[in-house]
Amino acid sequence: MSTVTDVAGAAAGPGAEAVPRLTRARLPEFPSAPVRIVHLGLGAFHRAHQAWYTQLADPDHEWGIAAFTGRSPQAAVDLDAQDCLYTVVERSADGDSATIVGSIVEARDGVDVARLHDLLAAETTAIVTLTVTESGYRLDAEGRPDASDPAVEHDVALLTEAFVERADLRAARPTTTLGRLLLGLEARRRAGAGPIAIVPCDNIADGGALVRRAMLALADRVRTETARWIADEVSFVSSSVDRITPRPTPADEATAATLTGFADAAPVVTEPFTDWVLSGDFPAGRPAWESAGARFVDDLEPYEQRKLRLLNGAHSLLAYAGPLRGHTTVAEAVGDEQCRAWVEEYWDETERHLPDDLGLTAYRTALLERFDNARIEHRLQQIALEGSPNCGCGSCRPSSRNGPPVGREPGPCA
Repeated sequence: MSTVTDVAGAAAGPGAEAVPRLTRARLPEFPSAPVRIVHLGLGAFHRAHQAWYTQLADPDHEWGIAAFTGRSPQAAVDLDAQDCLYTVVERSADGDSATIVGSIVEARDGVDVARLHDLLAAETTAIVTLTVTESGYRLDAEGRPDASDPAVEHDVALLTEAFVERADLRAARPTTTLGRLLLGLEARRRAGAGPIAIVPCDNIADGGALVRRAMLALADRVRTETARWIADEVSFVSSSVDRITPRPTPADEATAATLTGFADAAPVVTEPFTDWVLSGDFPAGRPAWESAGARFVDDLEPYEQRKLRLLNGAHSLLAYAGPLRGHTTVAEAVGDEQCRAWVEEYWDETERHLPDDLGLTAYRTALLERFDNARIEHRLQQIALEGSPNCGCGSCRPSSRNGPPVGREPGPCA
């Protein structure tokens, strides 16, 4: 994997209109690896985080990812047109660097449940990762599949009928993330394909345990035999993820082409900082993500609390105080001496409630450097909406960073 670096604003190559499209035929150093990982929720964050880690940790091309979209199929359309290759642009305060990533080898519309069925029924598939946001799990306040949600009830009825012995599971079309995952796990149980690890990578405290409870509750409503198999054969891994990844813009396509010499309809832009901490078992194996900087720990909670309290807490403070002082982005707000003092005061108090062995001084220094990076536009309104119980649009649901992921369905305000 090669990286090209450019000083901010400097020209490093031809314009986007003069360069060829990314394809594996043009870049033979990116062969398609066999699918060993399935991902649900193909978006910019997954491509800047889990797929990026997998690329770094898999020099022998043994861990290909098949990624399925969520609400819109567009990401799959764009990636499929360029053999699933794409550019990660790391944007620091001093300049941009670009890396071409090829760990995703299949990009699928989320409605292609038949392909999900086949992949999870394959013994070679070892891991399912998810980035579907809190609301994508469709859980109630107790962390169970929301019985008041028509989509959840639709899937319960559909899967109850489909799980009848000798029924053709490939013909079923569940619409929710957990419904589709349950169908895939039932396909794996029937195929005798062995254990598998499920790794939620959303901003949810103890996400592995929460998704395990939700999956068992859903399976209990559909078929108890499936629920027992999940309890015995499926590992649920919790993880703490961190990398700010704004929504890409057309200008980012030009930047990617300038840096790499290849046109890319699906680049992602992210900050240089990244963090991934995992806790749990991988019974069918995993990439050596630790070689790319990921950490595997027995107790994830201290790392989750460090992120939730220092990063997310400071973000919320800036999101609510910054606009009152005329600011629209994190960089603008933290550049305000008064807002910065409030953040430091909040951190001083928060440190008293965190363990001493988490490198808090270095973490705070890194956070301020990240917040000061004005070239990553992290808008305060977006952060505020994620924590607002009612933005006024009438279509949003409450969100919780620390409790069960009730989530927020994006409405007209998003």
